[in-house]
Amino acid sequence: MPTSRPSTPLSGQPPRLVGHPVFAQPEPTADPTKFRIRHPSDKDAYHEIDELNREHAIKPLPFPPPRGLPEPRVTLEQVFGGNSAAINNIERSGQLVFHATGDCGSTRGPTSQNEVTDKMEADFNESEPKEIPQFNLLLGDVVYSFGEAQYYYDQFYEPYRNYPAPILAVAGNHDGMISPLAHAQSLAAYLRNFCAEPGSFIVSPDAGGLSRTAQIQPGVFFTFEVPFVRIVALYANTLEDPGVIANDNIGNSQLDFIEAALKRVKQEKYQGALLFATHHPPYTAGSTHGWSVDMLSQIDNICERVGIWPHAFLSGHAHNYQRFTRTRSDGTQIPYIICGNGGHALARLTTNTHGKTLRTPQIIQKAHGRSNQVVFENYDDQDYGYLRVVTNSTQLRVEYHPASDGAQAKTPDDFVTVDLKTRKLGYFSASDLGQQIELEELRKEAAVSHGQRHHRE
Repeated sequence: MPTSRPSTPLSGQPPRLVGHPVFAQPEPTADPTKFRIRHPSDKDAYHEIDELNREHAIKPLPFPPPRGLPEPRVTLEQVFGGNSAAINNIERSGQLVFHATGDCGSTRGPTSQNEVTDKMEADFNESEPKEIPQFNLLLGDVVYSFGEAQYYYDQFYEPYRNYPAPILAVAGNHDGMISPLAHAQSLAAYLRNFCAEPGSFIVSPDAGGLSRTAQIQPGVFFTFEVPFVRIVALYANTLEDPGVIANDNIGNSQLDFIEAALKRVKQEKYQGALLFATHHPPYTAGSTHGWSVDMLSQIDNICERVGIWPHAFLSGHAHNYQRFTRTRSDGTQIPYIICGNGGHALARLTTNTHGKTLRTPQIIQKAHGRSNQVVFENYDDQDYGYLRVVTNSTQLRVEYHPASDGAQAKTPDDFVTVDLKTRKLGYFSASDLGQQIELEELRKEAAVSHGQRHHRE
């Protein structure tokens, strides 16, 4: 398989059947310093979009139904190409780790994306196998500005060419948007690169000769079943704001899906971590993007009716990192985490505070009636970064790692832990990675050295 980069993507070529999943290139290559296809200005297209927005002429767009309704599913074992041994190893280790980040498709060149992916790839250099990430979940806006096929090479395949694990993706508004100046079909490139037929394992022509095979998600919404965690991935459609998962134009298939997924959790008495993932965040603070109130209300209504709530909610869209804690009336707590600083363009929260200091933590919604208390806990609007999620049979831990810390830094700048049984925030039970044994050996060596020195004296 080729490891060199072609001068242009091979989008006009048919897909290449491989028959087994391929992730990283056979041999690592150096970071690119420029895009192979220049990304021209989208100023004229956005001018047209702004005009349409003022006229309220932009509506959520219909999308193809996923495979396997009412609850489309894909498992990590299927994504691994049927590698049951790998799944057994994860289960025996007692822990699963994965990455997540959003808004990674940069239009200004590869530098910011490389900064994030280089640090992610450094997480695969671990002495303890259970600490190695098993996949990456992108939280939308994989390719800007309108999910165009010709930019998949520079904005997705090239930045992740050395990432040695599967990559799945929630679709963002830019992945489904259609430029008013172009004749394109919504989500066409996203579906080709992330929703290939199960078991086919083809290399998309958009990969431009690189080796990563297209992902086999059932569609734009699905349940991803993984040891110790189950992820409900949703599509919040093409509006800048708010996120829309159901209305008269696109139908209620996602609401039916959420209900089916939660009923199965209840029926099976599933004990693992349950995550929701969508591009548009339910809560934001100080950014140009607002809350998706109706979307959250629709999800809440189903959770209330079924009696099952997520342990955490991941999203992107706001181009920064934000973390909130929602405390429900029964005392349970749900972290809502935005990681939309995967490489595109940072959005400063502090520019919209009218000169006031944006300090955390602070209450942004008080508990009143049916409203739960929501606390804005932490944020980073200065750096690009990603999430490292750690799950086991009792706890869920979500870490935030800014890329500016350097590829070899392994300490998160922010983190939150949820107890799976009590559904409350807690303290993470750290693993013993061998440091204690090393310290004991050092103490013994020091004692021997001290005794020999004392004897000589």
